[in-house]
Amino acid sequence: MSKIELKNAEGKAAGTVELDSSVFGIEPNIPVIHQVVTVQLGNLRQGTHDTKGRSEVSGGGAKPWRQKGTGRARQGSIRATQWVGGGVPFGPTPRSHNRRLNNKEIKLAMRGVLSGKLRDNELVIVDDYGFEKPSTKQAVALLKALGLEGKRVTLVVSDDDIYTYLSFRNVETVRVIGVGEASTHSLIDNAALVLSSAVAKKLEEVLA
Repeated sequence: MSKIELKNAEGKAAGTVELDSSVFGIEPNIPVIHQVVTVQLGNLRQGTHDTKGRSEVSGGGAKPWRQKGTGRARQGSIRATQWVGGGVPFGPTPRSHNRRLNNKEIKLAMRGVLSGKLRDNELVIVDDYGFEKPSTKQAVALLKALGLEGKRVTLVVSDDDIYTYLSFRNVETVRVIGVGEASTHSLIDNAALVLSSAVAKKLEEVLA
């Protein structure tokens, strides 16, 4: 088992918590993490980028001048790719960037990220956020007490923890997500990862 200091709602030490070493104590597999993050970022793309090729640009139905005798280079259409306003050669067209991943790879990558965060002291476990109502002021105070003020933070909350979500969503440096939304990319793209003890146990159940 791996151990980490547990924080309370005031940012003070509240004992220690034991974490499953199979989730928080493995050696990160960097190639798998890279592959999973690349695929997840690709799956976020809409793929609606488009340019018009030569056959799609309007106009240019006739030769701009006769083939011979003008002293100029022969041209077949003012919508050829070398003309201003012509078609774009080999431009992007709408397509899907989606790729599928093996579930074992996804879990291995997430375990590697969580283990790396713990090893690099970028993981913070909070016993309970203590929000009885939405309060951005209280959220900012908690970040300051945890020593995370001004840092890019990903805060993972329980899917039904509405007050905590509403309290942190307006803090510019914080990305707050539900545990059901957690992915390799969302867990690694930050300077500090904050989990509640309940979320940590949930991740252990899913990833162990």
